[in-house]
Amino acid sequence: MITTNNLTKKYGDFTALNQLSLTVNPGEIYCLLGANGAGKSTTINLLLGFLKPTSGVALINGKDVATNTISTKKDIAYIPENLMLYPTLTAVENLDYFSGIGGQKLPKETLESLLSQAGLQSDAFYKRTGAFSKGMRQKVGIAIALAKEAKALLLDEPTSGLDPKASNEFGRLLQGLKQNNVAILMATHDLFRAKEIATNIGIMKNGKLLEQFVSDEISLPVLEETYLKTMNYKELAV
Repeated sequence: MITTNNLTKKYGDFTALNQLSLTVNPGEIYCLLGANGAGKSTTINLLLGFLKPTSGVALINGKDVATNTISTKKDIAYIPENLMLYPTLTAVENLDYFSGIGGQKLPKETLESLLSQAGLQSDAFYKRTGAFSKGMRQKVGIAIALAKEAKALLLDEPTSGLDPKASNEFGRLLQGLKQNNVAILMATHDLFRAKEIATNIGIMKNGKLLEQFVSDEISLPVLEETYLKTMNYKELAV
């Protein structure tokens, strides 16, 4: 569902992404770890069609994003680090608006059901989203993905700034989407959450994918040790 083959992005002499090859199948969660500037966001922007690759190819559902920007967007939902909603509109109104952009006109009951599936409390359905916490906004984003029936979900640091409870809830929502056969690619700094929810984990540095793991085959301590060594960080004091 999500594929990159030797995907490369250069800005003059600077290589932001260097021959990245990875695959995310339906029902898988792939977490990309790495410091700022590692190439995680560049990868997501290339898959969204926001950037054009210098070489290589980004595919969504078998289609080249660079030459099928509009049609591939139909299969994608995107949740950035800070999801922008219309602050003066309620959660239901935001969901109705974004669903309408996708060509769907859903009844109020369906909109409420989607927000409930995304974990938003019913007493927040008709409150303005300008007063929402980040975790509540992310749940509206999940509802938008559910309404769109997206086959691929791209996330850029979605748990950054969330408290542990909200981060745990968001992880459970992603697991639910995984069970619905959605392919999920998530850029994150959160090693613990990656180990908890991911099917596969990759570690990036300076635009290159240096390590890949099957999550079930690596422990959190080994993942942390590998990450620190890859980043050339000194080991944390015990």
